[in-house]
Amino acid sequence: MLQSYLTSNEAALQQPHSVDTRPILFEIAPGSTARTIAEQLAATGLIGDATLFEAYVRVKGISQRLEAGTFYLRPNMTPVEIAEALQNSRAASTRVTIPEGWRLEQSADYLRDKGILADSEEYRRRILAGDLTGLDVSRYPFLNSRPAGTSLEGYLFPSTFELPAEGTSATDLLARQLDAFRAQVVPVYDGAVAVGSATLDLYAVLTLASIVEREAVLPEERPAIAAVYLNRLDAGIKLDADPTVQYAMGYQAATGQWWKTPVFLEEYSSVQSPYNTYIYTGIPPGPIASPGLASIRAVLYPDEHNFLYFVATPDGSGAHIFAETYDEHLVNVRRYQNP
Repeated sequence: MLQSYLTSNEAALQQPHSVDTRPILFEIAPGSTARTIAEQLAATGLIGDATLFEAYVRVKGISQRLEAGTFYLRPNMTPVEIAEALQNSRAASTRVTIPEGWRLEQSADYLRDKGILADSEEYRRRILAGDLTGLDVSRYPFLNSRPAGTSLEGYLFPSTFELPAEGTSATDLLARQLDAFRAQVVPVYDGAVAVGSATLDLYAVLTLASIVEREAVLPEERPAIAAVYLNRLDAGIKLDADPTVQYAMGYQAATGQWWKTPVFLEEYSSVQSPYNTYIYTGIPPGPIASPGLASIRAVLYPDEHNFLYFVATPDGSGAHIFAETYDEHLVNVRRYQNP
């Protein structure tokens, strides 16, 4: 029966199931049968006909050579190519973590230094140019909230990714980061829209969340800090957010920093950039870093308070003291920063 099915459908063995080039992590558990493997391949979208794949590996005597292990396979591989690949198990992946609060250039530097990508400079160029070449943009309608010609800052979700040990392309990683954004962020934003908590468009939410990500140290303070910035927007006063000045200052070659520390008072007004919220009122032109989900939630579901100011305590805990009026804020500054 398997022989006749193979003979009738042999031409399909040389046809890939898809044109999708993104690698898919595929695992074979010890003791898996040819039928189980074929069914898993079909369920994962790597092949279209489980019976044909099973017939091929059984009739050709390959079934016993399919190894348990981890593989990276692509939907644009033919069933014959997949069967060949499954005979060569190896340590095929590496894990890379892109932290919350990094700006895009930091991520590009990290990937370059770790040798993760086949072409790290292509990744850098594309993320800064917002180049989506090779990606199925229909999967990412949320990018429509991004102004034309801007970078992908804020949309490349910070997370841990398991990548092929060698030769990961810029397109592969961009797709994974955008897929993670779609899975993690979009449902949260859409849920806030549904209940009326999203008063800003997605791009503005990401921009404020990126500032919160850089400003907050204690996770529990994120909603309070987000509320301060939202209160300042409502009041029509400048955000006065230190991280926006750091972002505008860019890379500091003398210290190897992407975020200058410390930033001095005179620099707040001397850094000429639309991102400098000590000079310009309103939300900056775009995100200044990759915000995590907690900071995005904080902007969508902020605390309810009337605070307009906060100052960090000097004890190293990362805690902040909040104030409603500028006079109260000055008292806190004298108490906590100039004891």
